Amino acid sequence: MSTDERRGSLRRMLRRLTASEAEIEAQELRQESAEHGGVPARQCSRGQVVSVSGRLRTVVYTPRTNLPTLEADLYDGSDVVTLVWLGRRHISGIEPGRHLTARGRVAVRDDRKVIYNPYYELEPPK
Repeated sequence: MSTDERRGSLRRMLRRLTASEAEIEAQELRQESAEHGGVPARQCSRGQVVSVSGRLRTVVYTPRTNLPTLEADLYDGSDVVTLVWLGRRHISGIEPGRHLTARGRVAVRDDRKVIYNPYYELEPPK
């Protein structure tokens, strides 16, 4: 092992020891997202058709008078993309903590990245 390799290994070990739990989780989510072929959420922009992969943080049913919606925040370690299913009250498997890959066109609503009625694939529970 060369000196540069040892230094790099030592830096990675020190980073893991000093990083917060949230930083470690974010790094793991970014790595998992890349393994599933997901585009990092922070790189998504309005109008792009993307595939994003990550963990659902929150799932909220919003009863509206004209059109109910189910909204879920997908976090991939870099940013959040809100997934919105119009006219849905519940979708089996869409629950906080669940990993999934979603595909669709990115919109921006209230300065947040949103994908309406995304195609999605649930990852098997860990």
